[in-house]
Amino acid sequence: MQTYKNPVLYADYSDPDVIRVGEDYFMVASSFTYFPGVPLLHSKDLVHWELINYCVKELPYEKYAVPSHGSGTWAPAIRYHNGTFIVFIPLVDEGNLVARSRDPYGEFQLNMLCERKGWIDSCPFWDEDGKAYMIFAYAGSRAGVKHRLMVVEIDPDCRELIGEPVLIFDGEQIAPTTEGPKMYKKDGYYYVLMPSGGVENGWQSCLRSTSVYGPYEYKIVMRQGNSPINGPHQGGWITAPDGRDWFIHFQDVLELGRIIHLQPMCFVDGWPFMGQDTDGDGIGEPVAEWKMPAEGMPEYEIARADDFSSETLGLQWQWQANPNPENYSLTAAPGHLRLYCRRNPVRENLLWYAPNVLTQIPQKKEFSMIARLELHGDKNGDFGGIGMVGHSYAYAGLYQGTDGLELRCYEGTVSEKMFLGEAEERCVLKVPAAGSSLWLKLSVSGNKTYQFSWSADGTVFQKLEPVFKLCRATWTGAKLCLWSCSRENEESAGYCDYECVLFE
Repeated sequence: MQTYKNPVLYADYSDPDVIRVGEDYFMVASSFTYFPGVPLLHSKDLVHWELINYCVKELPYEKYAVPSHGSGTWAPAIRYHNGTFIVFIPLVDEGNLVARSRDPYGEFQLNMLCERKGWIDSCPFWDEDGKAYMIFAYAGSRAGVKHRLMVVEIDPDCRELIGEPVLIFDGEQIAPTTEGPKMYKKDGYYYVLMPSGGVENGWQSCLRSTSVYGPYEYKIVMRQGNSPINGPHQGGWITAPDGRDWFIHFQDVLELGRIIHLQPMCFVDGWPFMGQDTDGDGIGEPVAEWKMPAEGMPEYEIARADDFSSETLGLQWQWQANPNPENYSLTAAPGHLRLYCRRNPVRENLLWYAPNVLTQIPQKKEFSMIARLELHGDKNGDFGGIGMVGHSYAYAGLYQGTDGLELRCYEGTVSEKMFLGEAEERCVLKVPAAGSSLWLKLSVSGNKTYQFSWSADGTVFQKLEPVFKLCRATWTGAKLCLWSCSRENEESAGYCDYECVLFE
């Protein structure tokens, strides 16, 4: 009997939701201000996943032309209804967006279901009588209330609301910070699975009722217990083709975000039971290892490396704002990604403020990212390099100085973490460069630190000081990045060509 080990993905796919269509599983996750957004992943066994698409290429709001940290796409929900993949995408500041496609690999069409600030974590539900509903929670930072779950009737095609929301649960006393609800129905009961208690130290709660509007009974169905897994909650329930039930959820590991775990699930006395009870209190705890949901299935992996041989960016890349095709090219120098040395038209050109930062979600706890690049500077201050985005961040690369090319490293600190925010940067290393082309490496260690090094030949690397501490970003883990810019914030014709990005 084959087994799997948790986490099944050591990667920041926050707020996951999952469905099964035939023999295939599909999962979506939050992406906030990184675009294309709402990643769509595919699996045959719930353990090995591949990234196949994004549900939102960009958001149709001017504010996302620049970073809007902490805003954007919050916890989505995916369902398959009448032959269509339907994804509810809460935009915490704008309203509830719906993305739909009959082909999960194709283009998703968007419509705004309702414009409501602070309505979050929305999930659709279609009942046997043909009626449709949306369950949702509130973001206290926008709506002024939290802990509450609401249900509102919607038209079955998910185009508009019908009627007014009805309160079905207020968890202020027994389940504070209840959010992320997912609604299901089984054996005459409506079930709502939701996280409570906060991301870092919370638990998985469940409601059940024989009526969609309640009254609902409440029960804790999974918590940390004797396990080392903090805050096990927020995810999706799936029934496999063989009838076994499973629950996908996240664990917050802070610096690298919210990683994905898979729990066996069953029903006991009409309530879901997740994980395994090792302390005898009747409540499930996350498992470290369990029997595979299915054997002999494709062992997918999420792509990380890139040789830039395609005319389109790989799915592993996301911009720190809406994509702008004027910021890059994959055809100007075939086999290379060209990032132009853009200025920031809004304010000083810091990485935290820059819309043209190209990011990638780390897929492991320890790794090295290596990039070969060549800077073609036009003006003093033109820069091209690699880095790590977070509330404390760093990047290193080639800088066009007045006396020639320099190898520079910058450190940034974010003091205002929401929307465009406030940050400051300082140059912590400046030495003459050996040439306009070099290899740069960013190595992340298990002690949650990272360090840059450089090489002329891609074989022998010299470490650069200092060593930096990993730090999360706003609602996300730290992200790898490529960035080319005018550090002096001038109009420039300069650019940096990236030949490849490798991982070890």
